[in-house]
Amino acid sequence: MGEMVSFTGNGGTSEGYLAIPSGGAASPAVIVIQDWWGLVPHVRAVVDRFAEAGFVALAPDFRHGGPAVKPTEPRLMLNSSQMDEAASDIAAAAEYLASRSEVTGKVGCAGFCAGASLALWSGTSSERIVATAGFYPRLPWEGMATDWADYAGKAALIHCSEADGLSVADGVQSVRRSIESAGGTCQTFDYPGTAHAFFNEDRPEHFDQRAAATAWARTLELFRAKLG
Repeated sequence: MGEMVSFTGNGGTSEGYLAIPSGGAASPAVIVIQDWWGLVPHVRAVVDRFAEAGFVALAPDFRHGGPAVKPTEPRLMLNSSQMDEAASDIAAAAEYLASRSEVTGKVGCAGFCAGASLALWSGTSSERIVATAGFYPRLPWEGMATDWADYAGKAALIHCSEADGLSVADGVQSVRRSIESAGGTCQTFDYPGTAHAFFNEDRPEHFDQRAAATAWARTLELFRAKLG
């Protein structure tokens, strides 16, 4: 359904996988943030699913075509310089989407694992991003912004696996408090009995169909309410 596109960002040209709803009407937009593995078939499939649900969806290629190599330590992918670069890429993706004639102007952001952390943080990096969803985020992370003021009037939700400690985990609670203190709203949802990556059909050892369906429905509900 989708195609690779190029857009200007971070002082150069970035690429991403874009899918547009078939109906032809102007639609809200969603940025999809990859996990460790990059722009893999699972991430492209999520972009296509958002388009089928009525959103213009884009997954930026943060690896810029490079190989998908998992770091030995989670925070190695989330140091300060990488966070700043990714934030710039996400903000550029939001501007690109808002400039397209198919997009109404409001943008959401959803991500997985390390990408979920970036998706939640994206509410601070672009005024266009007004709703975010994080699927089993890696929290906290080195370089996390301490000023979440740009979340005023915005909304976030966090899907928490049992393997990651559910919503009572310190990192999840810290982010929730930060967003709410900044004037945003943050819902947390627990999925008991689930492993990390429970949404990923391409990882059958972790995939949980019921939890994935519930998390997807909740995400669509948020985005439809906040993005129009």
